[in-house]
Amino acid sequence: MANKKAKGKRSLTRSRYRRNVRAKTTVNELIKPIKVDDVVQVNANSSVHNGLPHRRMDGITGKVIGFQGDCPIVQLKTGNKTKKVITHRVHLKLLKQIAKGEKNDK
Repeated sequence: MANKKAKGKRSLTRSRYRRNVRAKTTVNELIKPIKVDDVVQVNANSSVHNGLPHRRMDGITGKVIGFQGDCPIVQLKTGNKTKKVITHRVHLKLLKQIAKGEKNDK
């Protein structure tokens, strides 16, 4: 008989969570400044297991809408639905910061 298929959180993520051998998670990545209304991309850092988002959310761009404790709540759009993901700052890549008094005229 064949082995049972793995159905855990990290199944099917061999290439998705792979990192460079010399890539290290620095303190600056752990405490990077993220504010509400910032545009971020979900990039899972496999060396930090706290607040790791689901593998389906990896690479999706969204907007920070609030905080739960120290973790940002990111609103993502997948298909026709909008979803809220609570994840650690390490797993977010800052794409664009919106200054507090700045408005988009576009």
